[in-house]
Amino acid sequence: MMAYIYLLLLFLSYGVSLVTSRSFPSDEDLVWFLGKFMALTTFKEDIYEDPHLVLSNWNVLDSDPCEWFGITCNKERQHVIKINISSSSLKGFLAPEIGQITYLQELTLQKNKLLGIIPKELGMLKFLKVLDLGMNRLTGPIPPELGNLSSVVKIDLQSNGLTGSLPAELGNLKYLEELRLDRNRLKGAVPAYSNSTFTANTRGMYATHSNLPGLCSSSQLKVADFSYNFLIGRIPKCLEHLPSASFQGNCLQANNTKQRPSSQCGAESSESHKAPSPKHQRAEDVAKHTKASKPAWLLALEIVTGIMVGSLFLVALLTAFQRCNSKSSIIIPWKKSGSGKDHVVVYIDSELLKDVTKFSRQELEVACEDFSNIIGSSPDSLVYKGTMKGGPEIAVISLCIKEERWTGYLELYYQREVAELARLNHENLGKLLGYCRESTPFTRMLVFEYASNGTLYEHLHYGEGSQLYWTRRMRIILGIARGLKYLHTELDPPFTILELNSSAVYLTEDFSPKLVDLESWKSILSRSEKNSGSVGNNGAVCLLPNSVEKRHVDIHGNIHAFGILMLEIISGRPPFCKDKGSLIDWAKDYLELPEVMSYLLDPELKHFRYEDLKAICEVICLCIQPDSSKQPSMDEISSVLESKIDTSASIEFKSSSLAWAELALSS
Repeated sequence: MMAYIYLLLLFLSYGVSLVTSRSFPSDEDLVWFLGKFMALTTFKEDIYEDPHLVLSNWNVLDSDPCEWFGITCNKERQHVIKINISSSSLKGFLAPEIGQITYLQELTLQKNKLLGIIPKELGMLKFLKVLDLGMNRLTGPIPPELGNLSSVVKIDLQSNGLTGSLPAELGNLKYLEELRLDRNRLKGAVPAYSNSTFTANTRGMYATHSNLPGLCSSSQLKVADFSYNFLIGRIPKCLEHLPSASFQGNCLQANNTKQRPSSQCGAESSESHKAPSPKHQRAEDVAKHTKASKPAWLLALEIVTGIMVGSLFLVALLTAFQRCNSKSSIIIPWKKSGSGKDHVVVYIDSELLKDVTKFSRQELEVACEDFSNIIGSSPDSLVYKGTMKGGPEIAVISLCIKEERWTGYLELYYQREVAELARLNHENLGKLLGYCRESTPFTRMLVFEYASNGTLYEHLHYGEGSQLYWTRRMRIILGIARGLKYLHTELDPPFTILELNSSAVYLTEDFSPKLVDLESWKSILSRSEKNSGSVGNNGAVCLLPNSVEKRHVDIHGNIHAFGILMLEIISGRPPFCKDKGSLIDWAKDYLELPEVMSYLLDPELKHFRYEDLKAICEVICLCIQPDSSKQPSMDEISSVLESKIDTSASIEFKSSSLAWAELALSS
């Protein structure tokens, strides 16, 4: 239905532009116009998370998509030739309709969170020169249809979850210079020529294409990276000029390159496809003959040995079973079957949440006024504000998921996340008060103490900036630094905030910062997704909690985010703005030059201390540098900030009536 509405709006907007310009298009132009619009609007529809609002100006009423973010057209503004939207955290699927943008020359969507498969329709883009989908979450095989990209020079699919074998059709790409397929889950041999690298089984699959070229036909190939996959066989001679690192981390027969241990490679190897030689066959015949003529005493010894080994195996099996039975268990449906025997059993430690307060849905419903007081939302959760009877104000985070989609893995990760959050205890961290877990109606919630002054984001971008005078901002920065120092260095194991930004910083009445990991649900969902495809379906399998994926700890990511957050606090600007782009890109010209550092400051700030600003800028530069190995630790960062920042109110009190009023109230 939406597609028809779009189509109608397009006709109307295009008609208005025609009337105002007094020119009329040909049939060919009209077909191109509609196809271009439908492909781009479908692309936007398939993106369901756009946290930086980079697609906000993709307006269907705008008859000229050449003005849309990330879109480049040719000089005549007749054709879209580039789509470049990188590092924007877009989450969604690649629309097959992209293949209809006939004259597209570049498709760059790297460093997002794109899911699903690579559409085979991309192979229709005859003019495409650059295909960069690296560092996403794409799965499935590489479409053989990409071998039809007759103009392509660069293909980058690195750091995804792609599976299957390398399509030999890539050898059709005679202009291909750069091919990056590293850090996926690709299997099979590296296709050199169809008659030398494919197994008999694979050749059978492509029986109708007996002249598949393989990568040795790509004469222009200069850069290629196949590392950290599960490729087998030998490195083709035509690719031996590439650095050895281009093939490391596989299952290849290569002595000069570090490969995976055999336990990760399984039984796959090129030797497994060879037929037994006559000598080997004769040896087997001799063995059979010897076995038939064994003496009775040797046969009895073998029987006794077999019974002993079997007994040991049975004892080990019973021990493992007893260990599993000591845990409470839940069943994860894996696939539906008539017998109902195909399932996986996950065993959860019943003591995991014994020290965490459990709230009933009814008491939270009363506290949150029938869950009508919504103060925040995301695609995965809702946040309610409430007041416990005779107790504190609370923030309740409720997961938005249907009961039929709630698997045993999700339950396990939910309980582990509650246990993780419950161990956090610091004045600059939001305190977990408890959780709610009920079946009717299905409920999974986290209950935090509520910081009554809202989020730092609201104060910086929607509130009165005058409330955040310089000394107060410095105290907020120091409080966040202390909280992160506690998480990174004083906890064992360490803990990190999944998405550290100004929306994750809540402020108390006296503007003391409290870090709250409101994106905990994403950690639960992402870990469950990774496990859901790694379990077999041959009956019940015992999975103990320590055998599944642990919570992701990204200390370097937190430090980088803290640098951006400090910049946001002193400038009053959001991390990304569609008009001015990235905050870091805007600020980099001022950060290291003392004479222009003050240009970074929020216009709302009437006074500041230059020594504080200089110290903040130095720490920001250390936090945001690309080489994470050169980042200081939060212990070091906190020490620098504590020693160089003056949070006494003397400077502010001399000039700020608001600060004077605060001093009078506190005395």
